[in-house]
Amino acid sequence: MEKTGTETIKREDIMRRTGHMSQVAEIREIAYCEGRAKGMGAYQVKNGPLQFTVMKDKCLDLAELSYRGVQMSFLTKPGLQGRNHYDTNGDEAQRSIMGGMLFTCGLENVCAPCEIDGKEYPMHGRIRTTPAEHAGAETYWEGDTYQIRIHGTMREAELFGENLVLRREITTEWPGKEIRIHDIIENQGFREEPMMILYHFNMGYPLLDEGAKIVLPTCKVTPRDEAAAPHTEQYGVMEAPVDEEPECVFLHELAADEDGNTFAALINEKLGLGIRLSFSKKNLPYFMQWKALASGDYVIGLEPANSSVYGRGYHVERDTLHTLAPQACEEMELTITVLEGEELQQTERLAEQLKKMARE
Repeated sequence: MEKTGTETIKREDIMRRTGHMSQVAEIREIAYCEGRAKGMGAYQVKNGPLQFTVMKDKCLDLAELSYRGVQMSFLTKPGLQGRNHYDTNGDEAQRSIMGGMLFTCGLENVCAPCEIDGKEYPMHGRIRTTPAEHAGAETYWEGDTYQIRIHGTMREAELFGENLVLRREITTEWPGKEIRIHDIIENQGFREEPMMILYHFNMGYPLLDEGAKIVLPTCKVTPRDEAAAPHTEQYGVMEAPVDEEPECVFLHELAADEDGNTFAALINEKLGLGIRLSFSKKNLPYFMQWKALASGDYVIGLEPANSSVYGRGYHVERDTLHTLAPQACEEMELTITVLEGEELQQTERLAEQLKKMARE
């Protein structure tokens, strides 16, 4: 049910007022027809004022996301694009990182490219550019709630190598302001395999602007390198763009409730809007924050993961590489929630409550 002022709209009421539910909520399958995005399939989703695009041919990741016409996601200079021959070619992969609200990193590597025992592991891994198989979309009524669902399967496999499968389901409900991502990663091979995953959420203008706040229940923050170290105390505030400013990455130890639930949020009080990512530390114990102030590359990245931002080589060296047993699977659940009004202050109070719980 939806409240408009004091009025409550039920299924019967909204169907009296519309000829087709696509007036207020729908999934539309599309294919892009020009530039580097030519031929890429996608799903455009409308859930009232919440609109977003799911890239069918790139891991069912999220491209644009807007609410009430306000864009919330970041798009890199190369722009919207499908698969390219250079996607997994070392540092050249930066030419295919388009940003978007989410791109999924893994499954053999996250972050920097590296070579181990003669085998190359590309930047941010291969799964982010893997097309979905057995993909589909549907909408249907469930009581007074209109369900919107997209699903598909991505496979990362090699002859005589790994056979990892990611099954993803993305759901949202009308009326509502949440997007839920449910992933199942399965090792369909017959040997233990490394399995790294990092969810690279990217916020951009106009939600991201000078004065926007990064709200985290962080107990400890560590700069990734010397470039980030002088800016550690300012991790939570976004400044204006600066020409050619180096990027900063911070590693956070987040507080969580007794069930492991935690979150990360970006709030723009001037717009009265924000966005929150909720997830569990039980299967995503690492959290990284990417802060880029450079003009033209102005972005905040919020990145829950099961592995460190230092990448595969770091974990191999320390014998901390996350692995998945033969025929085993793991599940990940994340929720994106648009915030407005009192929800902004509630989110800040929740961060303080979680930090207080961690101290006690």
